Amino acid sequence: MMPSQANVEGNIHGGEIMKIMDSCAYAVTRRYARTNVVTARVDELQFHQPIKVGDLVICSAKIVFAGNTSMEVYVNVQVEDLRSHTPPLPALSAYFTMVALDRNSKPAHIPPLEINTNEEKKDFEAGKARYASYKAKRQHEKK
Repeated sequence: MMPSQANVEGNIHGGEIMKIMDSCAYAVTRRYARTNVVTARVDELQFHQPIKVGDLVICSAKIVFAGNTSMEVYVNVQVEDLRSHTPPLPALSAYFTMVALDRNSKPAHIPPLEINTNEEKKDFEAGKARYASYKAKRQHEKK
């Protein structure tokens, strides 16, 4: 991380890391959907560890739930202090909801998510429950 991304104390701005996380979520879902995707929601952004100027940021993402046109992605950020020999530490995590769009910017259908392990099934069911909760909340707010 560079000085231009930090405040006067050398802490990296949360928005800088969120931008990296959004790009990571985009890359994973764009590859999966094989069409354009946009961010529809960011939920449960949790800061676990500060990130300082000079630290190495490692961002990973995995799709945990896929509906007809949207995907929920768990994005994890680790931070490594390159001045020490300590392993990377968890820094941030969040769930991103990404929506697939066709060439006319209309929601596009995506393939079903392949689930191979018990952990993937657990993650999928938790994502499905969050999706249903968000959907119910949106419908309630429209009334």
